Amino acid sequence: MSGPKYRRILLKLGGEALAGPGGFGISPERATELAARIKAVKEMGVEIAIVIGAGNLWRGRDGVAHRMDRATADQMGMLATVMNSLALRDALERLGVPTRVQTAIEMRAIAEPYIRLRAIRHLEKGRVVILGAGTGNPYFTTDTAAALRAMEIHADVLIKATKVDGVYEEDPMVNPNARKFDKLTYIEALNLRVKVLDSTALSLCMDHNLPIIVLDLWQPDSLERAVRGEPVGTLIDG
Repeated sequence: MSGPKYRRILLKLGGEALAGPGGFGISPERATELAARIKAVKEMGVEIAIVIGAGNLWRGRDGVAHRMDRATADQMGMLATVMNSLALRDALERLGVPTRVQTAIEMRAIAEPYIRLRAIRHLEKGRVVILGAGTGNPYFTTDTAAALRAMEIHADVLIKATKVDGVYEEDPMVNPNARKFDKLTYIEALNLRVKVLDSTALSLCMDHNLPIIVLDLWQPDSLERAVRGEPVGTLIDG
C-alpha cells in the first residue's frame, strides 16, 4: 500500500460530525467514531490540524434572522466551536492520540492561545492540533478560518469532510440525478457558487495554490484514500 501523498493536512469538519441522530448536540459515541477515523490517518505518519464548526450547537444565521446582532451571533458560534474542539480532543486522547486545542479567543484555563509557530511545533512532535474559535473575528466562517490556518501552518492540502461525497452541480438531496464533479478549478468552483465551501475560503486557497478535497467523511477509508492521493470526492485546484 502506498504511503501518504500529503504529509500535513488541515481537516475541516462540520459540527454535525459530532452530533447524534437528531443532528444536534454532542454524541460521545459519534465523537469516538470520528476520533477513530482521525487516528487511522494519523497512524499513516500524517500531521493533522483540525478546524471544526458549530452547527450542532449554534447557527449564527438563526440568531441574525431573529434580529440578533451579527457580531454577537458569530461570537457565540466561535465559543461553540471550542466546546466541539474540547469534545473531540477528549475522544482522541482516550484513543491514545496526543492532542492540543488552541483558540483564537484566549481562554487559557481550558486551551492554549493560537500561536502559529507553537501549532507547527505540536504537529512536528506528532500531536493533533485542533484550532478553535474560528479566526477570532465575526463575519468570517469556519471555512475561511480553515483556509487561513492551513496556509499559516503550511498544510499540503485542505480536506473538507462533509456528509456529501463531493461537489455537485445541484443539491443531490433535491435532485438525485445531479452531476458530481471529480475535479474543478478554483474559478469553476467560484462560478458554481459551491455550497460546501464559501467564496472567501475558495479565494484564499486559489491565491495561494492550496488544493482542496471535498469528500464524505463517513465513507469507509475516504480520509486515508484522500491522503494517499487516490481519487476520492472532488479535487479543487488550479
